[in-house]
Amino acid sequence: MSENNEAQPLNLDIPDHLSYSEEHAWVDESASPAIVGITEYAANELGELVFVDLPEPGIRVEAGDEIVELESAKAVQPFISPVSGTISYVNRDASDDPSVITNDPYGEGWILKIELDDDEPDLLTAGEYAKLIR
Repeated sequence: MSENNEAQPLNLDIPDHLSYSEEHAWVDESASPAIVGITEYAANELGELVFVDLPEPGIRVEAGDEIVELESAKAVQPFISPVSGTISYVNRDASDDPSVITNDPYGEGWILKIELDDDEPDLLTAGEYAKLIR
């Protein structure tokens, strides 16, 4: 990751209503199915995306699985599922125009929607995530 990490969290958007993983994913557990994407921190680290390899809906995933491949000019980065469940939808618009993921990570740049398992995911609050990226 970049050497400017200490300054970045002060300027980053970390919405309070979302939950976060240590792998820089966010989850909107209030939605059904839950909406999942990458954080603004991850978007800044990746830079402009040029390709996104999305899974097919209907696939069951476990928290910690590498489920999406994000390719930027800088690197190819796996997206680690922050939760367990079954993928209900994938963001085809993001596949057609990957830049939407980094340009609007908490809005139009969502990656997929997952029907969550009943067990509680091990996620961070916005405050805990902010401390993690300092």
